[in-house]
Amino acid sequence: MIRKLLRKVFTRQAPPAAPEPALIPVDQHGIRREQLSPAARKVCSVLQEHGYKAFVVGGAVRDLLIGHPPKDYDVATSATPEEVRALFRRARIIGRRFKIVHVMSGPETIEVSTFRALQDAESAETDEHGRVLRDNVYGSQAEDATRRDFTVNALYYDPGTETIVDYHHGVADVQQKTLRMIGDPRTRYREDPVRMLRAVRLGAKLGLSIDPAARGPIREMASLLENVPAARLFDEMLKLLLSGYAVKCLRQLREEGLHHGLLPLLDVILEQPMGERFVWLSLENTDERVRQDKPVSPGFLFATLLWHEVLANWETKKRAGEHAQPALFQAMDDVLDAQAGKLAITRRIVGDIKDIWALQPRFDKRSGKMPYRLIEQPRYRAGWDFLRLRAHSGEIPLDVPEWWDRFAHAGHDERDALLRDAPQAEAPAKKRRRRRRKPGGADSAALPAEAS
Repeated sequence: MIRKLLRKVFTRQAPPAAPEPALIPVDQHGIRREQLSPAARKVCSVLQEHGYKAFVVGGAVRDLLIGHPPKDYDVATSATPEEVRALFRRARIIGRRFKIVHVMSGPETIEVSTFRALQDAESAETDEHGRVLRDNVYGSQAEDATRRDFTVNALYYDPGTETIVDYHHGVADVQQKTLRMIGDPRTRYREDPVRMLRAVRLGAKLGLSIDPAARGPIREMASLLENVPAARLFDEMLKLLLSGYAVKCLRQLREEGLHHGLLPLLDVILEQPMGERFVWLSLENTDERVRQDKPVSPGFLFATLLWHEVLANWETKKRAGEHAQPALFQAMDDVLDAQAGKLAITRRIVGDIKDIWALQPRFDKRSGKMPYRLIEQPRYRAGWDFLRLRAHSGEIPLDVPEWWDRFAHAGHDERDALLRDAPQAEAPAKKRRRRRRKPGGADSAALPAEAS
């Protein structure tokens, strides 16, 4: 510890000279301030009025250049988190590894970060694999640009002048459809292994080809993802699956050898012909809904990704003689527990997943009062959508979800007719209980007189 401190004090080298940025005017990049959200413009304006530098940064600028409407806006500033919070009534500091400020304006939340300084290997707090654990050393805008991951994310847009400040030729890379890493890719992946996932997601979403220097080390360094906290890995996986390009992302993940550390059971699922069709149908359906700005349920998506593993586990337990319903719940727990080590799926999402799975056996019961009770369930619609997906993948007959759709929308008389005509599931054979004979002929003595 003392030796490390002495090296830091006496042998610290001066940081490399900051690159001169290109100042790209609006007539070259085409982004007008009116294209930004009012909240992002307001945050930059307030910070600049108080003497601080402030820019819309990263993904929003990149997406506007490409022609994608940004999902959210980040602002980078020379103000510290405490100085930012003091300027806005609805603001709070979050994070420990990387302190940022959330500024709330109407329904929007703008993420404001302070310019970060470059850290050398001696001064940075890292784990044994090189992953940075603390990153709250503040610096200049040039340093902040250099420590960002990809050149297309190191773009700073000033709403006041409508100018893009570009330190690493990010605008040119956007135009050439190239995703290029800033600095040495191996070092950057060790600092934050999630950058490997981000490269795949951004390349698929934005139609960018990953630069060979950035793509080359991914397969051999994939094991570094094992050191990433499960909650952070889940957040990144969720962004990937809900990007609108999940099919393309997942195929790219398989090509790069990254999927093993994310969904360990996914390889097993995709080896089954029916399971593979089911997963791809689910992902295609999710992509279509995202592109149409329709709501998407993370619980539904993860339920589809893991269903065939639950199904196989459930069948194994039933063949071993376990009762169907307890066996299903045990199979659900087994599969979700296997994922918990890698993906910290939130409790709410786990609840949604289990609700959807638990409804599936109930769709087999089409008699008596059961159908009436089922369609009143709060999760009925999600369960029915899942049932229909199973049918389209070939797992069950198509007439099953069609029957339930007719029943849910039918009047009283039509429902009675549907119940009369519905095929009934075979009831499990009941075991006959053996009567215990009472000693001394007690059975015959207990018979009523007219029966003896």
